[in-house]
Amino acid sequence: MRAPVTFDARDFLRSLTEEPGVYRMIGADESVLYVGKAKNLKRRVSSYFQRTQLSPRIAIMVGQIARVDTTATRSEAEALILENNLIKSLGPKYNILFRDDKSYPYIALSGGDFPQIFYHRGGFHKGVRYFGPFPNSWAVRESLHLMQKIFRLRTCEDTTFSNRSRPCLLHQIRRCTGPCVGLIDKEAYAADVQLASLFLNGRHGDVIDDLSRRMQEASDKLAFEQAASYRDQIRNLQAVLHKQFVESAKDEDVDVLAAVERGGMVCVNLAMIRGGRHLGDRPLFPSNAQGCDPLDALVAFVEQHYLDHPLPGKILVNLEPVAVKEALDAVVDGKVGVMTARYENERAWMGMAENNASLALLAREQESARGEQRLDALRDALGLADTPNRIECFDISHTMGESTVASCVVWDGKAMKKSEYRRYNITGITGGDDYAAMRQALTRRYEKVAAGEGVRPDLILIDGGKGQMGVAKEVLAELGLETITMFGVAKGESRKPGLEELVFPDGREPVHMRPDAPALHLIQEIRDEAHRFAITGHRARRAKTRNTSRLEDIAGVGPTRRRKLLAAFGGIEGVRNATVEDLCRVDGINRVLAEQIYNSLR
Repeated sequence: MRAPVTFDARDFLRSLTEEPGVYRMIGADESVLYVGKAKNLKRRVSSYFQRTQLSPRIAIMVGQIARVDTTATRSEAEALILENNLIKSLGPKYNILFRDDKSYPYIALSGGDFPQIFYHRGGFHKGVRYFGPFPNSWAVRESLHLMQKIFRLRTCEDTTFSNRSRPCLLHQIRRCTGPCVGLIDKEAYAADVQLASLFLNGRHGDVIDDLSRRMQEASDKLAFEQAASYRDQIRNLQAVLHKQFVESAKDEDVDVLAAVERGGMVCVNLAMIRGGRHLGDRPLFPSNAQGCDPLDALVAFVEQHYLDHPLPGKILVNLEPVAVKEALDAVVDGKVGVMTARYENERAWMGMAENNASLALLAREQESARGEQRLDALRDALGLADTPNRIECFDISHTMGESTVASCVVWDGKAMKKSEYRRYNITGITGGDDYAAMRQALTRRYEKVAAGEGVRPDLILIDGGKGQMGVAKEVLAELGLETITMFGVAKGESRKPGLEELVFPDGREPVHMRPDAPALHLIQEIRDEAHRFAITGHRARRAKTRNTSRLEDIAGVGPTRRRKLLAAFGGIEGVRNATVEDLCRVDGINRVLAEQIYNSLR
């Protein structure tokens, strides 16, 4: 049975081009329902209105179409890029989206004669080599610890490295070769960097062969202490390679993808094997995936993940490898085998991935049910007409009025939504005036909502008593948002958890809940998260202020001299501990200015 449509599809399809491009399904309210790419626009869009075996989910979408917009491109590659950009910016209702609050972590090696090895998350920079991605930060930190133990590369920042006069503790415990003070020459350090790179690329056999060769050469030269050092490196490396969750005799790079459905929810679990080492896994939950089957979610993940991350040597999947391979070929160039698990170790990897996906779904299901119960309890406790789905909570943090920061955290009905947290640096108020700080934060947050640009919350929590509530009530009234439900969470007399009272803007008596009430536990969780987020931001701002403002306040020390001072002494503490003679050695600092700096920092 053909799905009903709300516009004349026949006339539209007759005029549609056969060039590659992107199409957008638009609903009656001008909302974007779906964004897709096509090698042939006419053929692809026509399939939605001619096929009789559409999935229930897609059939519902087709029934809502009021218009189809298309953009022809010069190639499939251009269509892919445009589709990806539109999906990210428009967030269509029927596109299955895999969005992580956090990017994947990497191990990075900087440039220079003595490269630094370090943890990295975020954008890439020129001149730095990146190894990964890793499924989680634990896998990165374990690998970094291993790098220090076996290859003894430096992990310190460049400013610290450039200004050391004696080896640090890491050298003393044999976790660094001490390049900062010349205890290893450039060529020897480069050889260690090369071995670390081979290891991170999964070429463990080459690393062991090279270390064995060095050990033999040192032994032949009667350099027995050096030979023993290489022997210890080999033993440490062998111990790590044998301590695996699931061993592989091959130095292979494999991604294991298991898509599992439970109770209407789908999870795609990604396990990463690099150089035969199982680095752990990561469960991912798609949004806009109601009614989709596991294969649709798996294909959507492959299309989105490998557009931004490097391909492994092989991909194992638990569903339809041919369909997944076709999706992969459409978004990336590169010959990668996509297959089901065949050998014993591959079946073990896949079994682990499927089991972890099922456990993640069970945990998400229990968390969702618990969240719904607590929201229902909150609705009943406050006498609300509807259950609130989006809750926003505000808190203020400062130290004696210094570096005031306001936080806003968001609960989206199931869990805290960290990607939508916001901090506000409060300026232009009297230090310690929490009411003025709250006014500024609420105004900045809800001006956009009043203008129709932001998301309107169902409930606002204020960490504070009657005074803060009075300010919040005034701000929302000024912005025309007084219909949003709101209350304050005031600490009890002893400030102990469980003794909080709920304060309302309409002047009714405060409410005390039982310490074991589920609604109170939800309020406490959101309030505590707002407090944590505020105080973290405040501490960072205060530290930045204390580390820079003292130099900024000294006449004659502009941005250039300040940078030179901080670089020369490795930070503000080094500048503070420097003598007048030390300061004079910095380019651009004469004795008069050096004495002024010295006296100002005392």
